[in-house]
Amino acid sequence: MTPGELRDFCLSFNAVVEDFPFNPETSVFKVLGKMFALTSLEGRPLTVNLKCDPDDAIRLRGDHPELIVPGWHMNKRHWNTVTVDGGPDDGPSGRLPDRVVRELVEDSYDLVVAGLPRAERLRLDRP
Repeated sequence: MTPGELRDFCLSFNAVVEDFPFNPETSVFKVLGKMFALTSLEGRPLTVNLKCDPDDAIRLRGDHPELIVPGWHMNKRHWNTVTVDGGPDDGPSGRLPDRVVRELVEDSYDLVVAGLPRAERLRLDRP
C-alpha cells in the first residue's frame, strides 16, 4: 500500500477528515472529531497508528512482531503502530498484505464510531 492509497482509504469512510494538529507532516484522520489513524505519509518505513481492541492488539503483535508493535506515543493497550511498508529492499516479509492493512484501518474506524454518542452514530448512518 502506498502513502496515497493509505490516505485515500482513510478518507473513504463516512464523515472522515484529515487534520494536522501536531505538525504539517503528521496526518491525523478523524471521524466526528475523534482520531482513528495517525501517520506521517512521507515517513519511511510507512507506519500508521491505529486503534485496536486490547485483546486483538496483543494477538496481532504476536502474529506480526516485526510489523505491529505497541502504539508509539499512544495508549499502548488500545493502539498499535503498524508498519504498512517496510520499504522496497525489505522483500515480502517487510510488509503486511494490503488486505490486512485495510482490515486494521477499518477496525480502528469502527471502534471509534462505536464509542461515539448514539446521536452522532445515527447521524453517520444518514446519507
